[in-house]
Amino acid sequence: MQFVPSDHVRAAFSATMSAMYRTEVPLYGDLLDIVAGINAAVLERDDGLRQSLASADELDRLDSERHGAIRVGTAEELRLLRRAFALMGMKPVGYYDLTVAGVPVHSTAFRPVELEALQHSPFRVFTSLLRLDLIEDADLRREAGELLGARRIASSRAVDLVETGERQGGLDPAQADEFVAEAVDIFRWHSEANVPLDTYGRLKQAHPLIADVVSFKGPHINHLTPRVLDIDAAHAEMQRRGMEAKAVIEGPPRRAVPILLRQTSFKALEESVQFPGAISLSDGTHTARFGEIEQRGVALTPAGRALYDSCLDEARGQGGSQALDYPDRLSAAFARFPDDLQALRQQKLAHFRYTVTAEGRDNGKGDAGRDPERWIAEGWAEAYPLVYEDFLPVSAAGIFQSNLGGQEQGAYAGKSSQDAFERALGTPVLDPFMLYEAIEQASLEAAAKAVGAAVQ
Repeated sequence: MQFVPSDHVRAAFSATMSAMYRTEVPLYGDLLDIVAGINAAVLERDDGLRQSLASADELDRLDSERHGAIRVGTAEELRLLRRAFALMGMKPVGYYDLTVAGVPVHSTAFRPVELEALQHSPFRVFTSLLRLDLIEDADLRREAGELLGARRIASSRAVDLVETGERQGGLDPAQADEFVAEAVDIFRWHSEANVPLDTYGRLKQAHPLIADVVSFKGPHINHLTPRVLDIDAAHAEMQRRGMEAKAVIEGPPRRAVPILLRQTSFKALEESVQFPGAISLSDGTHTARFGEIEQRGVALTPAGRALYDSCLDEARGQGGSQALDYPDRLSAAFARFPDDLQALRQQKLAHFRYTVTAEGRDNGKGDAGRDPERWIAEGWAEAYPLVYEDFLPVSAAGIFQSNLGGQEQGAYAGKSSQDAFERALGTPVLDPFMLYEAIEQASLEAAAKAVGAAVQ
């Protein structure tokens, strides 16, 4: 039996999800138009960037690149999604504790982890698990648990296909098509709530995100994010078109060399919802789904990330991120972070991938050594920055908060629990730093062999 490669299943799922979300949220289509126009303009005026992306095999991925975000309520739901994403070649990477920012969830990102898979379909799903233990009202906590325990987020056919794929080691073409359709349906929006309006109100009072997770049939996708090459221009265009965009862009300031991740969004839509009552349905509204865009930069090493965190703490510690002068404070704090690729590489603050040039392949010397700086100086190799494929908890919390009414929520001090999350998940999460390091080291080994260096 010939199975569909997991990369192709993932690409089909991403495209189908995007089409569904564009139908459900028409403003998402406007967002895609903004991103496409800005990306085309950036590449037209910056031929160096175009050539660099093309040489790194990253140009073609731009149009299809997406990340989604969902929230689940139980360990059983989380484990089922882990199994479904595994059939798409996606693994849980990283642990994100959002409780420190007053959001009662902890999360991971399901994504591909190998370079070739990322270049084929760089699709990610930021997946958050509700922390029921953080609901202070014991009666409400018990009621929420019962409601979540009674729901089933996937059809029996979807579960059958997951089990079939696991048993066979993959899905044939017909099974893959059906699996994509069934999997996308898990994340569809449902305008009918599972709880009466008064229960919804009590859940929302505890925290708006608790109401979002508990009150509906399943984990409706709340945003599907495209990648833009100039987020400042995109943010300005969103405002020009009358979209209710965030006041600030989350993440590092604008730089010559983008690092990690910058994000912005238009605020969540207020959508009509029908709530079941004793006699009939009652009308109400709910806010959950919003439009986000992101600009991805180079992945940082642990040393680079420590410097980033230090700069960010300095900026935020002077009055928070909501103050009018925050962008200026952010830029000032990051003045000590090197802003050119050579410095980032030589100071080992960022990860790079090394490829051998034609001259390097023709070199054939045994004394080429293992110093990539020498290879680059001699013209034997080129270094390309590795794209940051992951997320930032402070930025994620900022996006969540701005779409939950904009209020700063109180922190759940000392409530981080990666062990509990991994027990719910059923497996440890992967360390993103180790994944970037593995890609960089593999490229160094391949380059060393190609230029005639002895592997040490």
